[in-house]
Amino acid sequence: MIVQRRAVTAVLAAAALLLTAGCSSGGGGAPFGGVSTTPKGTASGGSPSGSATESTPPAKGSVKVLRTVAEGLKTPWGLAPLPDGGLLVSSRDDGTITRVDEKTGKKTELGTVSGVSAAGEGGLLGIALSPDYASDHMIYAYFTSASDNRIVRMIYDEHRPAGDQLGAPDTIFKGIPKGYIHNGGRIAFGPDNMLYAGTGESGQRGLAQDKKSLGGKILRMTPEGEPAPGNPFPDSPVYTYGHRNVQGLAWDDKQRLFASEFGQDTWDELNAIKPGDNYGWPEAEGRSSDPAYHNPIAQWHTDEASPSGIAHVDGVIWMAALKGQRLWRIPLKGTQASAATQAFLTGEYGRLRTVFAAGGHKVWLVTSNTDGRGTPKKGDDRILELEVR
Repeated sequence: MIVQRRAVTAVLAAAALLLTAGCSSGGGGAPFGGVSTTPKGTASGGSPSGSATESTPPAKGSVKVLRTVAEGLKTPWGLAPLPDGGLLVSSRDDGTITRVDEKTGKKTELGTVSGVSAAGEGGLLGIALSPDYASDHMIYAYFTSASDNRIVRMIYDEHRPAGDQLGAPDTIFKGIPKGYIHNGGRIAFGPDNMLYAGTGESGQRGLAQDKKSLGGKILRMTPEGEPAPGNPFPDSPVYTYGHRNVQGLAWDDKQRLFASEFGQDTWDELNAIKPGDNYGWPEAEGRSSDPAYHNPIAQWHTDEASPSGIAHVDGVIWMAALKGQRLWRIPLKGTQASAATQAFLTGEYGRLRTVFAAGGHKVWLVTSNTDGRGTPKKGDDRILELEVR
């Protein structure tokens, strides 16, 4: 199930243990109610809320659409900015990766990732660059195959002809349950250079509470696909469990991890992630009075969110909403919401899939109107550049 390579250095182990210990549209404010945040001191099993002197962002924010970077994308899902310029975008249904020139909008197809079997919510999903990309030119990808969800890596050679720039994928991790729905799919390298993956329970609710299953989890592994040193469960890649469908991962400037999660009919969630914790699904959706479950920082009714990607910018989590067709702003103090959440761009660009910090006060935002659940318009889907405050 996992490509095993047992040699892990003591230096990595020590670093990981240290980490896990710490581990132009107007906006309408939402009250601490239907779209709700967790009051301080009520989150069961919560992460530390941070120092009392920790700064907080302004209670109210703003979003300004600077420009459309590119349009005419098909089922875009994952986004990975290249260090020397350019944005890599994965196509869920086509199984391709395309490079977008962020200055001109020109699109160049790198190639097709072999082994992708797209159906329903499955296909080529999240992508991420190797921590050593400058020397190894490796792209990591999470995709649905004929038998499972898996993570591969492949060399990107931009000097080869367009359409033939991807090397053969090397599977580093496999066996994640697949389904027509709830395939998770977001991957990201953390500040510890470990690879994190959000998975779904593939519609089999019981998998989320089974710590031996890879479904309904956040996984943490080495770049080679090994269980990462310092993980909470021995010889396991499982980092947290009790999730329904995790599609957003982001860290703040203090290396604290946050994740967005789809609810079923009542509550979608934004969570602060604490290693080893149980996030409740299917026993709890949204907040619970049971101290066994880690409560969310904030929760939304599903028609206002259905969250996918998230990004952290200057003390604020920005969360892309699919069904909700809006960009949510969640200001933080430590691992608690510091003010009411705000919605921006409501209904203006349709379904929103991915948001990625672009440096300074800017983010890239990817729409998702060609995923079978949206209403495509001419030019959809697109990448937008936003200024956020």
